Amino acid sequence: MTASTETQRAIQAVWRIESARLIAGLARMVRDVGRAEEFAQDALVAALEKWPETGVPDNPGAWLMATAKRRAIDELRRGKLLERKHAELGHELESLQGTAAPDLDAALDDVVGDDLLRLMFVSCHPVLSKETRVALTLRLLGGLTTEEIARAFLVPIPTVAQRIVRAKRTLAEAHVPFEVPDSEELAARLSTVLEVIYLVFNEGYAATAGDDWMRPALCEDALRLGRILAGLAPKEPEVHGLVALMEIQSSRSRARVGPKGEPVLLLEQNRALWDQLLIRRGLAALERAEALGGAQGPYALQAAIAACHARARTPEATDWARIAALYDTLAQVVPSPVVELNRAVAHSMAFGPEAGLALVDALTSEPSLQGYHLLPSVRGDLLGKLGRLDEARAEFEQAAALTGNARERALLLARAAACARGSGRS
Repeated sequence: MTASTETQRAIQAVWRIESARLIAGLARMVRDVGRAEEFAQDALVAALEKWPETGVPDNPGAWLMATAKRRAIDELRRGKLLERKHAELGHELESLQGTAAPDLDAALDDVVGDDLLRLMFVSCHPVLSKETRVALTLRLLGGLTTEEIARAFLVPIPTVAQRIVRAKRTLAEAHVPFEVPDSEELAARLSTVLEVIYLVFNEGYAATAGDDWMRPALCEDALRLGRILAGLAPKEPEVHGLVALMEIQSSRSRARVGPKGEPVLLLEQNRALWDQLLIRRGLAALERAEALGGAQGPYALQAAIAACHARARTPEATDWARIAALYDTLAQVVPSPVVELNRAVAHSMAFGPEAGLALVDALTSEPSLQGYHLLPSVRGDLLGKLGRLDEARAEFEQAAALTGNARERALLLARAAACARGSGRS
């Protein structure tokens, strides 16, 4: 590996770590997320040009910030906007001219947390569509390229590029302020931020399409964003609830995929492969959520369900009655057909397949679940446990036809074939 290649990799690593902080600080300065990203990209280009010759600076983040801010100041001057901004920028602009990069970096540390929090709320603003919020959040806060986002969600690169461009234009045209919402708006806006992070995590944890059962990099990005948010909003219980849920779910990642990339279902997983460090971190985050009075929050409730699995050394030791009770509460807090389907699974494990099937059958006419592959999948599982193998086979085949994930389709077809053999139809 050449020195130039090593430098290129170092620059990529620095960018992934520092880009969100960089864009957030610039957005506070220029009050435009799109322009902030442009100035940050200018600094990245400068690093790609200079660092292979000079080496990576001792404080690369501060170097990038200083370079980007100088570009921004020059732009403001050319546009004759410096006078209007001068009072807002104050000593920060003046000190930039003669302050060494490490000192500038230290001076900015006091505000960077607030800047990142502002950037999260802007990226997840309700004026944007859900898909656009996800793309913009991964771009600005996750440091992912357009190509990486497109690859992760299996959509064309131009589609992601258009979403990001449209997002920046929409934010600018709507004059969305670069600020944390006031107390009246905070709860609703925070739920949007949490939703986006969890959407990213779920796409990584159980990919909706493609050839891979999981996309671990997306899980890692979502978990990193969740941890950052928990540090920025330490008194918000649902933030800790979401982090707890993602930590515990992530602990099972190695056990969820077999040697050939095939899915391994929860009750068949090798629990020795579960990451105990992530479990401990998740349980600690759940305790923080509950201590802050958030035990009944949607994410905290889901984390508590995940914790029941994490605490069970064997599948037989799982406290299914407790899980069923938690799902009963979750169904009251955030009623939805998907929650009801999961509740049916829990009740089947706690009280028998007949109890679960009764709940599932009540959902078969639910319009929002008509194309949802997990409905026939769950129904097939319950029918199989009741010995109704022909009906189970048909359900598994229907589920296989509905899923967009190749690995999951193979699993469902294998289960359908097993039912056929069991009923003597093979």
